[in-house]
Amino acid sequence: MTTDMREKGLEDQCVAWRVETNGYELGVTEDYNRKLALDETRLMRFLEDTQGAELDRALGEPRDETKLRKMLDRVASEIAKRGVVDVLRKGVDFQSAHFTLFYLPGSVRNESARLLCARNVFCVIRQLKYAVARGRDNLALDLALFVNGVPVVTCELKNQITRQNVNDAVEQYQADRDPNEPLFRFKHCMAHFAVDDAEARFCTKLEGAKSWFLPFNRGYLDGAGNPPVPGGMRTEYLWKEVFAKDSLADIIGNFAQVAKEKDPKTGRETEKLIFPRYHQLDAVRKLLASVRAEGIGRRYLVQHSTGSGKSNSIAWLAHQLAAMQDAQGDNVVASVVVVTDRVNLDRQIKETIRQFTQVGSAVGWATASGQLAQFLADGKRIIITTIQKFPFVLNDIGDAHRGRRFAIIIDEAHSSQSGSLSLSMNQALKAERTEGDVKEEEEEEEDPEGIVQRIIESRPLLKNASYFAFTATPKNKTLEMFGEAYPSEEQPGETAHRPFHVYTMKQAIQEKFILDVLQNYTSCESYFKLYKVIDDDPLYDSKRARKKLVAFVQGSDITIERKAEIIVDHFINAVVNKGKIAGKARAMVVTGGIERAIKMHRAITFELRQRKSPLQALVAFSGEKEMDGRKLTEFSINGFESRLIPSRFREDDAYRFLVVADKFQTGYDEPLLHTMYVDKTLSDIKAVQTLSRLNRAHPHKTETFVLDFANDPQQIVDAFSRYYRTTLLSAEMDPNKLHDLRRVLEESQVFGPMDVEDVVAKVLTNRPRPEIDGILDACVERFTFLKHEETEDAQYTFKGAAKAYIRSYAFLAAVNPLRIPYLEKLSIFLSKLVPKLPNLGPNDPMTDLLNAVDLDSIRIDRQIARTLQPEDENGVLKPVPVDLVAGCHDRDYDPLSVIVDEFNKLFGDIDWKDVDNVVRQIRAIPDMVAKQESYRNAVLNSGPENARREGATVLQDIIVSIMTDNLELYKQFNDNDKFRAWLSEKVLAESYAKARQSIGAGPGAV
Repeated sequence: MTTDMREKGLEDQCVAWRVETNGYELGVTEDYNRKLALDETRLMRFLEDTQGAELDRALGEPRDETKLRKMLDRVASEIAKRGVVDVLRKGVDFQSAHFTLFYLPGSVRNESARLLCARNVFCVIRQLKYAVARGRDNLALDLALFVNGVPVVTCELKNQITRQNVNDAVEQYQADRDPNEPLFRFKHCMAHFAVDDAEARFCTKLEGAKSWFLPFNRGYLDGAGNPPVPGGMRTEYLWKEVFAKDSLADIIGNFAQVAKEKDPKTGRETEKLIFPRYHQLDAVRKLLASVRAEGIGRRYLVQHSTGSGKSNSIAWLAHQLAAMQDAQGDNVVASVVVVTDRVNLDRQIKETIRQFTQVGSAVGWATASGQLAQFLADGKRIIITTIQKFPFVLNDIGDAHRGRRFAIIIDEAHSSQSGSLSLSMNQALKAERTEGDVKEEEEEEEDPEGIVQRIIESRPLLKNASYFAFTATPKNKTLEMFGEAYPSEEQPGETAHRPFHVYTMKQAIQEKFILDVLQNYTSCESYFKLYKVIDDDPLYDSKRARKKLVAFVQGSDITIERKAEIIVDHFINAVVNKGKIAGKARAMVVTGGIERAIKMHRAITFELRQRKSPLQALVAFSGEKEMDGRKLTEFSINGFESRLIPSRFREDDAYRFLVVADKFQTGYDEPLLHTMYVDKTLSDIKAVQTLSRLNRAHPHKTETFVLDFANDPQQIVDAFSRYYRTTLLSAEMDPNKLHDLRRVLEESQVFGPMDVEDVVAKVLTNRPRPEIDGILDACVERFTFLKHEETEDAQYTFKGAAKAYIRSYAFLAAVNPLRIPYLEKLSIFLSKLVPKLPNLGPNDPMTDLLNAVDLDSIRIDRQIARTLQPEDENGVLKPVPVDLVAGCHDRDYDPLSVIVDEFNKLFGDIDWKDVDNVVRQIRAIPDMVAKQESYRNAVLNSGPENARREGATVLQDIIVSIMTDNLELYKQFNDNDKFRAWLSEKVLAESYAKARQSIGAGPGAV
């Protein structure tokens, strides 16, 4: 005998483990009622075994066959109407009887519920003949899983060894499995799985060719797929883990759900069945297991990519933490607090949690001061609030809850979770004292030293709370505060930090949960020339002046009008006319400020009217802006309330452009967004968050497009590389740097130890403000003399060090407290002193600067679209910096004429004598480089860096070879550093991709 390598052999493996090891029964097709899509044999056996009295009431004794048929029809019709999940959770009423169709695991103390749960009947039927339609009665499904006779999961299996794979299984569901068959109707099963020996996918709603199958894989090397299993198959986790009896019962009870969405225009409700993806199921279960094993007090960081379904993961976690009980049957936490800084996600979490909460009073949404305290007092199991409100409402809680345990789930955890927020949170919830301690303190007034000690004790993250922080892009502060500590590999002897659970951007892109926003990325080269309009030649700080001039030319009316022309032309011709996203594609225009956003909105609107286009633009910004003597708001420009912007943008096909200024750049989820025009400098995490607004999947969305006016492509690549795979922190913040800052501050002699002691004592004992101001004003006076006694640099050094100390101490005291009272006092003192220090530098000469120059010329050149590829390795962040002179500003004054000349060298145009010839030659060079044999060998046999070096050599040779035909190009390449750098970057990127494609290696970037 030989090993059965056929599909039947794979089916044997799937069934054998369930039946022989996990307690499944092996059913047969004859037990299955095709019209009702029920295993009648097991359903009736389960009811007879567990609810005989109810059967007596409904069917009589002996059983009335007519009533039995009606009862079974009732079960099937309730599944069709309410869905299998709701029927299994809540049962079915039939005449005067109520039938429970599935027993959920009970609480620890509920022994009878636990015993009833053990009587659930799990069954697998292979080669299930399901078809009702004539002529199709021999059609068979590979596997179907039943719980108490009710179908919950179907599977089609394929075998790569016999030259079929998961794609064939998907096609079989789409082409051969009629969604009108009772078994395949929407909501009659939780999910339909397509599986081979390497991969798995699932679908919750079969719609023929439109059936959308999503990957259900564990992930491999931070990407798609599944890892090899020694002695097993890559997909065996499905039947050994996910479909195991306890796991399937858990999914039915705590994960699967039918979500309803109402169309605000028509009022029509649509439904979708949500089944957890593997990474969601894995993350929530591992978090819960850790809490059960280690109790309350740990911190967890979950790095899940955008588009990973974080809102559902958070809702599932919150629901199950709120219901969790310890070995004695007591609640593990008093309340679960969900903190989010995004209004739209706040609403989404509310709706998701509502699906699982049986009692409405169990959930509260803290929207005003005092509500959080009241919700805690009322025993709300789940409380949702926003980052903006959280620090304020926590102050109302008082001491009453300090002896209780909490779970705090933080969405999109960033630096806002450190410092003052964690302090107010901890002071409100900390369980360090008994009620007797509290009463004694109320009777006896504390002195300042006692108050300082309490503040120090309150700063560290709570021991009576567990923190669960979710983010796609963790900063170094987030990693150190919430990540898992481990010995650093980058810096031996140091402690590094990593996330508790990861679902990477790489995996999300490869699994097509999100789109690759760097796939079609086009940068623009902008050229400007300025000229001096005054006779004088005043001195300006050259660095500040250059920054101001860049903002001036980028925000000038002529620049914005030119960009608006490019934007409208591209969107209409390349997006609208080509019917992207079935003709519904939208665009976001990201600008660098409210004034620029308003100008851009006006310019785009003008361009659309000039073309007689029916399309319109919306603008989004916070607050109001005074321009041209008018106070402008979103309402005054758009004509409707701000809260309606997302829905109008999504639903009204006229609105295709959304022009934003620091709004909708994070947390905005709109699958119809296809194109982004970036007119704002983006760095690091902001670049990733902003461009990721495009990545949401849509059935008709196959790609995205970015046109970037402001950023260097390599900096965009570097930013995405930090978060493409797992993000690690190389080492912790060095607390000794705090002492260095203290030394710098004390050496200035702006204040002395007694100043610190006096101010803190008066602040903490609520002394009249004049007593405090008198001490601080004397310190401010000494600060002003630094300029006269030494140099102005001393003021910058002091002020920068003071700000760095406040920022660094707040963070360090939360994660690695030094517990030195004077350091806490110094932080309090500086927080009062810094706001009183004067602004530095002259009376802002930058306003005069803009009156001294004007724009001479402008040109914007679009580059060729390219694919940017992040580094395929873990991103490593450096520890939180404690900058010795953070905020110190190096001033280097130059005459205005010199500044203008330098600006024009960096950003000005080149006066080409034969532009057409130069452009023709530049377009031809990448092909010339890619065809060189030495370069092709480097691309094929070496890494990208060696290919880049060889490419640079080849490019130099080509430039020399074309000298006779294009002397202009040769001279600029050799004499103009900026032009040489630009041309090299452009040519090497394009030639690398061309060379790889020509040798069959696929596209790439170097």
